[in-house]
Amino acid sequence: MKIQINTDNNIQGRDALTERYTDEVTNALANVSKHVTRVEIHLSDENGSKSGQDDKRCLMEARLEGRQPIAVTENAATLDLALHGACHKLVRMISGIVDAQRDSKRQPSSMPGDGLPPAED
Repeated sequence: MKIQINTDNNIQGRDALTERYTDEVTNALANVSKHVTRVEIHLSDENGSKSGQDDKRCLMEARLEGRQPIAVTENAATLDLALHGACHKLVRMISGIVDAQRDSKRQPSSMPGDGLPPAED
């Protein structure tokens, strides 16, 4: 799984953030990482030098094997909180997709003509 972190011009300490956040995202996505080929993270301070409530934004886009990319966004008071919130959303979304895919492979089709009797309630 490759992780790429992008920041806007209002974010200070990009190199330190990149290293720390790469480790945090790797750990957060550990349980679903085998399904993810790439994660792009976009960090921004929407108000720039002005302070504001929930003005830090983290957009995370994940590319899953054989699927269209998915994205989540989290706004928070700090970049740390925005990143953690986005990680949590992304893990839930990927887990849901993987679980749904696994469940659809397990359930036999009961369409007419497929040779299986219809499912009974």
